[in-house]
Amino acid sequence: MEKLIDFYELTMEHTDIKNKKENEICYFDVFFRKNLDDGGYNVICGLHEIIEYIKNLKFTDEDIEYLRSLNKFDEETLNYLRNFKFTGDIYAVPDGTVMFKNEPCITIRATALEAQIIETDLLNKFNHGSLIATKARRITNAAKDKGVMEFGARRAQGSDAAIVGAKAAYISGCIGTSCYETGKRYGVPLLGTMAHSHIMKYDNEYEAFLAYAKCFPNDSVFLVDTIDTLKSGVPNAIKVAKDYLIPNGYTLKGIRLDSGDLSYLSKEARKMLDEVGLYDTKICVSNSLDEYTITSLLSEGAPIDSFGVGENLITSKSSPVFGGVYKLSAIEKEGKIEPKIKISDNVGKITNPGFKKVVRFYNKDTGYAMADVIALRDEEISNETYTILDENSNHKTHTLENYTARELQIPIFINGKLVYEEPTLEETRNYAKEEIKTIYPESQRLYNPHIHHVGLSKELLKLKRKMIMDTKGISYEIAMQRVLK
Repeated sequence: MEKLIDFYELTMEHTDIKNKKENEICYFDVFFRKNLDDGGYNVICGLHEIIEYIKNLKFTDEDIEYLRSLNKFDEETLNYLRNFKFTGDIYAVPDGTVMFKNEPCITIRATALEAQIIETDLLNKFNHGSLIATKARRITNAAKDKGVMEFGARRAQGSDAAIVGAKAAYISGCIGTSCYETGKRYGVPLLGTMAHSHIMKYDNEYEAFLAYAKCFPNDSVFLVDTIDTLKSGVPNAIKVAKDYLIPNGYTLKGIRLDSGDLSYLSKEARKMLDEVGLYDTKICVSNSLDEYTITSLLSEGAPIDSFGVGENLITSKSSPVFGGVYKLSAIEKEGKIEPKIKISDNVGKITNPGFKKVVRFYNKDTGYAMADVIALRDEEISNETYTILDENSNHKTHTLENYTARELQIPIFINGKLVYEEPTLEETRNYAKEEIKTIYPESQRLYNPHIHHVGLSKELLKLKRKMIMDTKGISYEIAMQRVLK
């Protein structure tokens, strides 16, 4: 099995072993600092791939021999790696969960060595899955009730990115993919029409359409822009429908436009189809589509029934980096949790210390998510009223009432054992569909989305401020007295 491990993780392993720190329990949080495309939310994905990685991670004899050849590690370290097995705990939000910046999406409790070894591969899978799931949700939201097909395999950054990315897109609302391996491996519906080369191989466009219709009479969707969309493509599609499909009990399922002014061409094509009674023939469009183009097309009244979206989805071309990070938040000594904090001149990079949880509050009347709180793991959350604090403004508070509260992370591995019963792909897709319904529409708009409120609990905020001041050599108690004055 391939392993993504940054070399410094191995050098830290060696250093910890030499300094007898290999059994020290550490807590790490996986979170992100920014929403994709400056949007109002992100969709988390990649848990299935992380689970498979953790279950199967081991160092082979070949790995050990390669590491020995580097002349960097002694036999004690190599023996540790040879016998490596993850024995820690992992808590995570399920695939399809909507999350916001700085919220722990995954928490790892494990020995320092185990937690360090899994960092890079875990982040890779988290970042890629969440990147595509978020982009796909933005695109499928823009398409409203129109189907979106994932067509990006040939533009993806590698085969794994294409295969797993198409699955993430399906979880976030796409109706299917053109990627054969994704269909085979995961059961995602396979969709597609034809390439321009199919038409060009025949003597004329009519013969190309007719040949395809005879092979796939129930799935006749013709690509009509190879020669001239309105003067050749659509008329030939109609002619095949009249000459072969309809007389044999079939119908023209659809046409696809892949170039030109898609709004104008779809309107004119719709008129031509309707004039001959092909009211049920669907119009699909493709050609470098994204959520903004789709929104524009629909706002212009383009009679489009589905969209084929490729490179802008499978690479998240407008924002190709998700930005998830993996930060130490606590260590455990003699059964006691000792919080840790990363200080930075960049305020946004100061981490939240301790073993934490994320709780979401839902309005009992509407079902919408009202706000989230990041709290210490052992804090109790009131069932009646709760006040969330803004860490950047002492005067800003957010008091909630009439809610139900839900803790978002759930156990995945405990003591190295998988305790999470993985849902089917369709169950995950349905969960993701219901999740996005709980987010206010104002937070889902493409431009200037409403910011979902995420605050810190009183105890976490107090701990964070105290640790910052302690690091700077400032007395927390004296500082608070000055604030109160």
